[in-house]
Amino acid sequence: MSTFNKEILRTVRQARGKSQSQLAADARVSQAAVSKLEAGLITDPSDEVVDKLAAAVDFPKSIFFESDRSFGLPISLHGNAMYRRKASTGNRALEKLEADLNIRLMHIRRLLAAADIEAQLLLPALDPDEYDGDIELIAEMVRRTWGLPNGPLHNLTDHIERAGIVVIECDMSSIGVDGLTIRTLGAPPCIFIDSNAPGDRQRFTLAHELGHLVMHSVPSSTMEEEANQFASALLMPRRDIRPYLLDRITIQKLAALKPIWRVSMASLLMRCQSIGLVQPSQAQYLWRQMSAMGYRRAEPDSIAVAREPTKVLKEIVNLHLQELGYTAGELAKSLHMHPEELRLLYGVEDQEKPVRRLRSVS
Repeated sequence: MSTFNKEILRTVRQARGKSQSQLAADARVSQAAVSKLEAGLITDPSDEVVDKLAAAVDFPKSIFFESDRSFGLPISLHGNAMYRRKASTGNRALEKLEADLNIRLMHIRRLLAAADIEAQLLLPALDPDEYDGDIELIAEMVRRTWGLPNGPLHNLTDHIERAGIVVIECDMSSIGVDGLTIRTLGAPPCIFIDSNAPGDRQRFTLAHELGHLVMHSVPSSTMEEEANQFASALLMPRRDIRPYLLDRITIQKLAALKPIWRVSMASLLMRCQSIGLVQPSQAQYLWRQMSAMGYRRAEPDSIAVAREPTKVLKEIVNLHLQELGYTAGELAKSLHMHPEELRLLYGVEDQEKPVRRLRSVS
């Protein structure tokens, strides 16, 4: 693309947490110029202005001339509706999150130009309205479609990636977001998850976002509750977990079941409530106990669930470095970023291009 992309200017500005006036001051250009560039009223800035803007946002200037368009955040963010997030989180933080995700999507599109993701599992589309709102049945159908055995679901991340979904870990803890899903043309479905969340929360977040992909092609007022129900049913199928919960439910029992089912004690207690295995008064007592013991904030480290590793994105990056012979500097240049940022995002160290050795053949 030879023309200046106004959307990318806004994206990289927000990625660095800058307002238009801050960018103008850092780049030593007028705020009016920045505003007109983002509005598309100036479409051909001088090389000097482009250089100044690139230096101010610390991106190679080549990024301004790519054709990528920017996408907004999905209507719901895991855990709360978007509008409640806006009320409790500064708009600047949400703008930065949106910008960071758009940049990662840009990277994924570039990386996938040389690599195909072959889905080994079918990702079904199951509308709750077509199943009379039976979310338990939908979760069961996903497990059967994927050929999952009964009982605890081990390594959910692996199954999600085998269904052609890219899982990207990002630091989203500063604004209290656990995960979100973005679907765009020209890229596989992408689930972004908070890299700081404990393993049990990571798994529930992935199951929640998978529920959105399976059930919600368009938004609805009930989508968040349905995704929570799906996650619970997928990770703890009623028929499979019921025998574990028939005896009296106690804090000690919840702690003992956590490593088996690889979900939080809170999720186990909520599952007990949803399938009617604990009376409301007993549930309230258990919730008060968990609060008094500090388990509502953080459950014991002794029964912590390890995070599940993501593989697909790392494999695509390694394909460029090992199979295609890119150096870290060349890969960073192709993604319109500096090598240091490539290292921080993808763990790629700078290195020289590997030397190809000759060998004799008969």
